[in-house]
Amino acid sequence: MISPDKVLKFIKQKSALNLTQLEKEANLPKKTLHKALQGTLTLNEKHCNLLEPILRDYGYADELFSKAKIISMVNHKGGVGKTTSTINLGKALAISGFKVLLVDFDSQGNTSQCFGVYTPDEQVIDAILDNKELPIIEITENFYLSPSNIKMAYRETDLVNSIGNEKRLRNKLNEISDKFDFILIDCPPALNIFTTNALVASDMCIVPLQPEAYAFYGVENLFNRIYEIRQHVNNTLNVKGILFTMVSNTLVHKQMIDFVKEQYKHIPVFNVSIERATIIQQSQVAQKDLLTYAPKSAPAMQYMELAKEFITI
Repeated sequence: MISPDKVLKFIKQKSALNLTQLEKEANLPKKTLHKALQGTLTLNEKHCNLLEPILRDYGYADELFSKAKIISMVNHKGGVGKTTSTINLGKALAISGFKVLLVDFDSQGNTSQCFGVYTPDEQVIDAILDNKELPIIEITENFYLSPSNIKMAYRETDLVNSIGNEKRLRNKLNEISDKFDFILIDCPPALNIFTTNALVASDMCIVPLQPEAYAFYGVENLFNRIYEIRQHVNNTLNVKGILFTMVSNTLVHKQMIDFVKEQYKHIPVFNVSIERATIIQQSQVAQKDLLTYAPKSAPAMQYMELAKEFITI
């Protein structure tokens, strides 16, 4: 039997579904699904039994939620919002009812530090090199972290020299992928063995990009690396979209966004963009995600909109 949480997850992913029509087809009382999505009503076994054949006609399949979708947040240019976007897209998905794991795969450890984790005794690099369990820390409900710090940099040579080096992270994430809906990987600002591991492990990637010339230069190398990995190692990898970050309401930024869209017509661009705002830095100092620190701020609401767009693409 389809479970209540899977009913809601499927409906959230299929935003074009008409809830009133679904209720009518399943012979449910009016507003049942509306209330369930709002959290004011809990779907029971009878609801799910009535809904199951209808949802399967609309494309529901058990394997849709059998394992996590793995997403790399990737750009070899630093300071373009990879960590901020990993944390806050992840939190927005968790708030939406999905179980989310953040994997800090950057030796700077900024994702971990956002949650006050500076010197983890157990971290990602140890798990993939020493055949240990992946360390997982619960941050809030539905929201988890697998931490890293500078120790990653010290063990880079070990990873390069290891057997099956580029598949190490994928193998480790496969062990726990059935426990989550989404796994988001915060990649380092480099096209190195860590970024390659992340892309080999991923179903898809998001490319945060600041709409300025210096941030754009070299992005072609990134796309070439993604296509090489897809051709030779991970043929299911795709670019989910370019995400414009640190956007200001200036003519220069508008022109740059138009230029990127024209230059890369074959690559999706998210409709939502993230504006430049000091509240983002303030949340980092406070060691909190934006949706906890300032949920009514413009960037927080933009990440919530990004989550909605992401799950419906």
